[in-house]
Amino acid sequence: LDGLDPRVVELLAAEGRLPSFARPQAEGAFGPLQADLPLVSPVLWTTIATGRRPADHGITSFKATGVGDDAKQPVTSTMRRVRALWSIASEAGRRVAVVGWWATWPPEPVTGAVISDRTCYHLLFEKGQQGQEAIRDAVYPPALAERVAPLIRRPTDIGVEATARFVAVPPEELARPFDFADDLSHFRWALASAQSYAAIGEELWSTEHPDLLMVYIEATDSTSHLFGHLFRGEELRGELAEQQARYGRAVEEMYVWADELLGRLMAAAGDDTTLVVLSDHGFKVGALHGDPSVTRDMRRVSTRAHETFGIVGLWGRGVRAGATLSGATQLDVTPTVLALLGLPAAEDMPGRVLVGALEGVAPPLRIASYEQGPVAGQQAPAPGEAADEQVIAHLEALGYLGENDEEVSLQRQADVDVLLAAGRFEEAADAYRSLIERSPDDPALHLNLSYALEHLDRLDEALVSLDRALELEPDLALAHYNRGVVLERLGDRERAIAAFRAAAQNDDTLTSARTALQRLTGSPLVYAPTTEQQARAAALAAEASGEARRGDYR
Repeated sequence: LDGLDPRVVELLAAEGRLPSFARPQAEGAFGPLQADLPLVSPVLWTTIATGRRPADHGITSFKATGVGDDAKQPVTSTMRRVRALWSIASEAGRRVAVVGWWATWPPEPVTGAVISDRTCYHLLFEKGQQGQEAIRDAVYPPALAERVAPLIRRPTDIGVEATARFVAVPPEELARPFDFADDLSHFRWALASAQSYAAIGEELWSTEHPDLLMVYIEATDSTSHLFGHLFRGEELRGELAEQQARYGRAVEEMYVWADELLGRLMAAAGDDTTLVVLSDHGFKVGALHGDPSVTRDMRRVSTRAHETFGIVGLWGRGVRAGATLSGATQLDVTPTVLALLGLPAAEDMPGRVLVGALEGVAPPLRIASYEQGPVAGQQAPAPGEAADEQVIAHLEALGYLGENDEEVSLQRQADVDVLLAAGRFEEAADAYRSLIERSPDDPALHLNLSYALEHLDRLDEALVSLDRALELEPDLALAHYNRGVVLERLGDRERAIAAFRAAAQNDDTLTSARTALQRLTGSPLVYAPTTEQQARAAALAAEASGEARRGDYR
């Protein structure tokens, strides 16, 4: 479940709204799942499915690399350099079914079925290819299209009754032409895709009886990007109040929908089955931007809304009841699933089997590697694939890709972020310098270069990069914070305190800055008034800021 946030799960489960998610916590094993940078879905879901780091598996961003910065080609399965769970299990004689997983198009031959991540995009087209022919190339085996096509829903199939649960809009608005840039259209596509992949997964489970079923649902993330800033918002005014009246319950209801899917899968599982539920990252919902006008079109800003920790829960056969998972990372998922299948992990998989969550499961001894020979059956996709434009439009509408300099810069950084996450700081520093030569006025590049330099203990150079980032964007809170970290390491306590204060002033959600102030000054306060007039001014400023955040500019 993409982007499912552990704090929201905990809140709604405590309120009794997520009874299915409460079951792994009580009857199985449950805890946070840590991701590494970049917090980009195709990268993370490939890490989860391979047990390998991005530098090894080769999926490092949303777009295919090596095809030019302006290429409109999303990632494909041909970019993956190592075997995924479905190919490992299939080659070991297990039957598999994979539904909707990122970067599975073109689908690989397996013992079983692959419903690739392009399947629902094909059904957007009102002209040209339609029906079974539209999805024959998106599934394996191609003959499966006949069974799959009736289960796929179009956005136009999500009518008044289906949308009423999530949003409150007049029926006539549902007649608008489909456009990913339109918030209501985009949500209907997300819900239609979720319902489609859920129905296909449940159908394949009951008819194909796979040893391994993997189903991916994106709508939890897309809905949060569209409407997450409205989640449980209080005393909103103006435009934000109008948005909340229409879309304020969408995120919560999507979590409840995911809980219902989880419940159905639990009911269908049987005593000999283990269910694993996870999300690739968390999501900052309910956090209003300091300038609410930036969210008036309901788009969050790219991956900046993503949080490092998702969730992982295990339930059913071989799971220790009541176990609390701690320290689990995405690299641990593949070794653990392999153990549940009775298969060994490989030495070149850096993760561990989550043995603390298991009972009566003895992981086989590791083998050297599964990477003997090429990944079976993958062929490079033909250029100009029709669904590419729809995939790119979807990603652009969520803020992942775009024409503005900042988003293009973020896209280019994804490959380099992989080097940072792998601890290859020297290579990362060189790569950031190359990017800076192309985009010298991008503050984010200078910020990330400083991060690599700091880890190389080249603190004076890191400070130069941070000063340049702040020269370009004086309000960049993370640059102020990292500057405080470097100054503190250099022994300049007073300037470090000033930098941490500037970070907290520019982003009051940056709790690490207040933690640093607490450590250095004994108080997390950014500003401590000393006179009655200063105290009144500070109170008025806080009141004004609060009203602006809630949308009451007057």
